[in-house]
Formats: sequence, C-alpha cells, structure tokens
Amino acid sequence: MGRRQFGSVRRRSSGRWEASFWYEGDRHLGPAMFATKADACAWLAAVETSIRSGAWIDPRSGRTTFAEYAAWWLEARSDLRPRSVEQYTGMLRRHLIPAFGDVALARLTPSDVRPWYGRLRSIRPNTAAGAYRLLRAIYNTAVRDELVAANPCRIIGGGTEHTPERPLLTLAQVDDLLRAMPEALRPAVVLAAWGGLRRGEVLGLQRRDVNEVTSQVRIERTLHEMHDGRIVLGPPKSSAGRRTVHLPRQAMAAVGDHLRTTVAVGAESHLFTGSNGNPLRPRTLETAWRRARTAASLPAVHFHDLRHFHLTLYATTGATTAELMARAGHASAKAALTYQHATEDRDRVLTEVLGQLMDGVRTAGTRDRTAPHRPDRSRPDRAQTDGAATAHPA
Repeated sequence: MGRRQFGSVRRRSSGRWEASFWYEGDRHLGPAMFATKADACAWLAAVETSIRSGAWIDPRSGRTTFAEYAAWWLEARSDLRPRSVEQYTGMLRRHLIPAFGDVALARLTPSDVRPWYGRLRSIRPNTAAGAYRLLRAIYNTAVRDELVAANPCRIIGGGTEHTPERPLLTLAQVDDLLRAMPEALRPAVVLAAWGGLRRGEVLGLQRRDVNEVTSQVRIERTLHEMHDGRIVLGPPKSSAGRRTVHLPRQAMAAVGDHLRTTVAVGAESHLFTGSNGNPLRPRTLETAWRRARTAASLPAVHFHDLRHFHLTLYATTGATTAELMARAGHASAKAALTYQHATEDRDRVLTEVLGQLMDGVRTAGTRDRTAPHRPDRSRPDRAQTDGAATAHPA
C-alpha cells in the first residue's frame, strides 16, 4: 500500500537514506545519501517531473554531452541578467560547443582543456579568459551536483584578463571632450567624469533619480541594448551598484539645466532619449562619442575612460578603499584597488612638495654655516659651570 509509484527509498545502516529508480532498463542512484526520508522522496519527485517533461538527462551515460548539460545549466540560471545570458550563449555557440559539444560531460579532461585554451588565447586573450571562466563555472556546478568527480579546468590564472592599462585623461582633455559632444549629451560626460557612472547607469537615469537640493544622483537601474535591438532595463551590475552618488555643485548645475531644458516632465522620464522619445541607445551615444573624441584629437579614448578618470582622481584625494568601493558601486575591494595607483600628475605634485622640503633644509643649513658664532649669554660658560661643580661638591 505505501510503495511509491516511481523509485524507491531505503534506510542504510548509517541512518541516512538512499533513493533509486529504474529508467529504460537501468537503475539510477541518487547523487548522495539523504539526511531524511522526505529529502530522498523530494529528489525522486523532481526527477520524475523532469523525465515526464523530457528535460532529464543522465549524467553518467554516454548520451549526456557537454552541449546538453551546458544548455541545461544556462536555462537553470534564473539569477542571470538578460545581457549575461546573451553573452554566455554567444560564448557557448562560438567557442565552447564547437570544441567540446559532443564530448561526454564526465570525459572532458585537463589535457583537453589546455590546448583549446592555448589556441584561443594566442588569437584572442580576453575572449579566452571569459570562455574559460564560463567553462569552469559550468563544471563547478557539475562537481557540486556530483555529476563529475573533478573540474577539468585547472589552468592557473586562466580566467584572468590581461588588459593594458588605460591612459589617464587630464582635466583639460575631459573638458575638450565635453565641449566636442552635442549639447544634449554633455551631461552624460559630466555624470561619467564627475560622478563615476558607467555608461549603462548614465542611460538608465530618470528624472526621479536626481535630487538637485542635495546634489545627489541615485543609481537604481542600468540600460543595455541586446544584439537583436531590444532595450533592457535592469538592476545595476551588482547589489553594491545600487547606490547614491554626490556630484560637485558645478556638475549638478549642468545636470539641473539639462533637466529644465531637455528632459520631459514626469518622474520616470529618462534623462537621455532619442529622437523618438525612447531611451537613448548605447550605440547612439557611442556614435556621438566617437565624433567628439576625433574632434578632440583623442581617437583611442573610450567612454568608460571617463569613469576611470573619475575614480582615479577620487582615490588621489585620499579616499579609503571602502569609500572608493561605495563611490564606484564595487562589490569587492579588488576592483576598487585598481584606481589607487599613483598618477603622473599626483606624482609631480608630491615631488614638488619634496623639493620644497629640500629647499628648506638647504636654506637652514646655509644659515647655520655662515652665521658668526655667538655664545649664548643666557647660560653660564660650560667650563665655569664644570669648575664650580668641582670646587663645590654637593
């Protein structure tokens, strides 16, 4: 009467519970022993649902390929943003599936991964790092689910991108770029250069996010353009990205003028829109930016370099790592530390201070050497003092 229609559970001598089921002539065991009978039954129920829907795959059979498991992994990642799903799908299609798609999940080895990584890295180093991170993440899940014994991704530093350091803009160059932009888009440069906002954060701003009284901007959303042309508004890059940023009064004045002259009435009106009134597309901003940087004789400067300029300048004011993380919306200190390097301008200023100290030392030394010796009449002569002490012992 109490027998399950699908699978069976039994208690082992250890006190834990084993779940198993028969499917297409093979007996399948649960991935591990379960602490309670209810847990074992819940696992069987989930497997039964997957089999009936056609979504279940057998990780220990030769029919379970990397391509099949990767597709399941991506579909199960409900926490990913649309832009991330699009990027991962592209990496799988272009780099991982062609290399490993037909390989059984449990048969991929480090000796398979290394030559693939080496070939891709020789052509596109940063692409290789991103694809490697994705492959490693997929196998990390497979290891946690006990579908494979170990992760075949074991290249030290394989997921690290090595990008050349971006040039640090000067104040004059930022001003040149600002003046070269169309008037309606100049506040976008101001927000990136003097607020440290990312491009997607700038384009996601709405009227309700700006408080002129307190000179604050609230970052609540970011805007991305998908490959198919869709505009997607979503949360910031991380939970730390949802933040409030104070702007210098001059920067807020520029944003305030933009609100009064360009932005439509309504709390949810976007600060930057296209000719049709819809949120401005990143590619439209990029087109204007390329023209501006050409006009300013700075053809290699990226829009993101404005954020780099701001955060580096912010770090040189003496901001702590925690303050820099809050300003930038970074979830880890590692990213914030990027901006805490010495800049050429700052180094020159500090060197000038050292020079002033050297001048002070030289001036004092010269004065001491050229001044005539004048005994201090306020103190008794040392010889007299010593003699007195000898003549009149205590």
